[in-house]
Amino acid sequence: MFRVIKSVPRCLFGKGSFNELSGILENNRTSSNSHIVFLVDDFFKNKPLEKRIPLKGADYIIWINVDDEPKTKVVDSIRDQIKDSGKGMVSAVIGIGGGSVLDYAKAVSVMLTNEGSSSLYQGLNLAKNQGVYHIGIPTLSGTGAEVSMTAVLTGPVKKLGIKGEFTPFDLIVLDPELISEAPKNQRFYTGMDAYIHNVESMDGMNRNSISDSYATQSQTLCREVFLNDIISREEADEKLMVASYFGGLSIGHSEVGVCHALSYGLSYVLGLHHGIANCIAFNQLEEIYGKAVNEFHFMVEKHKIDIPTQISKRLTPEQFDKMAVTALGLEHMWRHAFGPEWPEHVNKERIIEWYKRM
Repeated sequence: MFRVIKSVPRCLFGKGSFNELSGILENNRTSSNSHIVFLVDDFFKNKPLEKRIPLKGADYIIWINVDDEPKTKVVDSIRDQIKDSGKGMVSAVIGIGGGSVLDYAKAVSVMLTNEGSSSLYQGLNLAKNQGVYHIGIPTLSGTGAEVSMTAVLTGPVKKLGIKGEFTPFDLIVLDPELISEAPKNQRFYTGMDAYIHNVESMDGMNRNSISDSYATQSQTLCREVFLNDIISREEADEKLMVASYFGGLSIGHSEVGVCHALSYGLSYVLGLHHGIANCIAFNQLEEIYGKAVNEFHFMVEKHKIDIPTQISKRLTPEQFDKMAVTALGLEHMWRHAFGPEWPEHVNKERIIEWYKRM
């Protein structure tokens, strides 16, 4: 297998690194007729972080609500809002938030230079033009969105990312201080996204020495964060941020598998956020991922985390069918998990049975 991976070319890491953003952005302020757009999780509205955002001139913030998973219609709306603002050329798009906000920033960057709806670009290498310069600044760690080639979006007919060489950020700022106040459950859900990335990356047909190296180190860090009683919260946040980074790189060189395929169906039909959807699915996959699921159960108990169960109790046959069709359409994930003969292992009936356990 040969795969060309475009990684983020520049990474600023360390406690307090967010303070360097103003100086970094000066290189993008090359014209009086240009401005910078900040896409920021509305959780931070009227909070201290808002005052630290280095706005100058015509720069402005667009507050992003992440109650729902990222949607193509929202990407199109943000793109249109920016183009209709009358503020001139956009010299940079900055995403500040969790994985959803980072995916919005990647998608908006691409859509500012490509015509039509973002739903037309859900797939691999469909964008024709290089996007606007964009920076990702995570305030949650685990999704790997900061280094991923994909902006995961739910469109009118499917949940599938805009993926290609134009999607990755030009620069990421990894400041552990920014994740220090993440709520316990949310921190766990996103942290487990990294853990599951590593499990799926190393348990499939596309694994290789590069992906295994990233996944192994990421998994070591995940275990230090969620199994070590001695580690301080400050040290844990730094390790979790690196675990997310390495986990994202691992699946870039390999692939995700059964859990992510099932979680896409949960998110598309039920609107569940990616991290918690992964946890709900992984919770029922001991037959596939064995010891890793047992370790996951131990971490859930240790940290007293609420993983929803019986979510399928009131679902209609139509909803089960829609979730299964969504999951079954992610052929690259099933192929990674089971190989070229994956249809012999997975069909709609087996997927629905998994969903009925959740």
